[in-house]
Amino acid sequence: MSATIKDVAKLAGVSISTVSRVINNSKPVSNEVKKKVLDAVNELGYKPNEVARTLVTKRSYLIGVVVTDIGNSYIAEMVRGIEEVGKMYNYDILLCSSYGDLEAELKFMQLLKRKQVEGIILLSEIVNEEVIDKLDELKIPFVYLNRYFYIEDFPTVTIDDYQASYEMTNYLINLGHRKIAYVTVNEDEYSLENFKIAGYRKAIEEVDGCEEILYSAKGYSIDDGYEMGRDFLKLRDKLGITAVFCSHDEHAIGLMNYFYDNNIRVPEDISVAGYGDIKIASIYRPRLTTVKEPHYDIGAVAIRKIIKELKDKDQKETIIKLPFQIVKRESCEKI
Repeated sequence: MSATIKDVAKLAGVSISTVSRVINNSKPVSNEVKKKVLDAVNELGYKPNEVARTLVTKRSYLIGVVVTDIGNSYIAEMVRGIEEVGKMYNYDILLCSSYGDLEAELKFMQLLKRKQVEGIILLSEIVNEEVIDKLDELKIPFVYLNRYFYIEDFPTVTIDDYQASYEMTNYLINLGHRKIAYVTVNEDEYSLENFKIAGYRKAIEEVDGCEEILYSAKGYSIDDGYEMGRDFLKLRDKLGITAVFCSHDEHAIGLMNYFYDNNIRVPEDISVAGYGDIKIASIYRPRLTTVKEPHYDIGAVAIRKIIKELKDKDQKETIIKLPFQIVKRESCEKI
């Protein structure tokens, strides 16, 4: 039979209310009494009733995490960071997968509110204005993570996309490339592509002989990268493109697949660079040169930010930018 709070109180020689104060950290007790209670808890293997504990402390020690698809490697890395850091602070996560459905995201916001989560991390790949309004209404700490879009003044953890794009373009320029194409996808008001394109443009404008070459893919997937292959080869032959910098690794890998199927050698015939450093980027051959986004660290810092805000309501840091890395692999070479 499981130990009860009465058993702990009896073994420690204190009242039930004292045990409750120690377990819930609700009121101060002396170190001596605290040690007696914790020793008794450990000896008996006592596990507090979480429902009762929540009612007493007004704390659930739950963080809601809404993702598009845990099967995506970069999302899995972020969730691992969230979960592992959460455990360090005795927080559990409540994980929901929306699969990019607007109604599902909204439904999960309502579910998490009912579950009395103390904070929410939304890993989205769309802009859902109803969910954005709901997050504001909940009046609890939240972090908005999105690989493709941003919402101004929304709390987030990210990298400096402008600087990352600028440095990757400069890397290709330093390899001797002057005809460098940039593959983008979505340039609407909220798109992070606006920052990436600006960084690419700045690097191109700084070097004589370089010219801006933008190509728009239809979507974000490996298939979308493959599908643009035929048109891109025509553009390459017309403009003499020697390197292509893709806004996402998926584009780069799809494009390299098309090149392979059509006897175009990478990097001998054309250098290819990506953005993100998803898992397959280091497995595919040739291994992909790319901008490394620290996916695990983004998740870890996101939950740490929420926990910090729960402890300090005046914590106002909105946007946290983490370091990125230019990962130099075999898909690019000097000319």
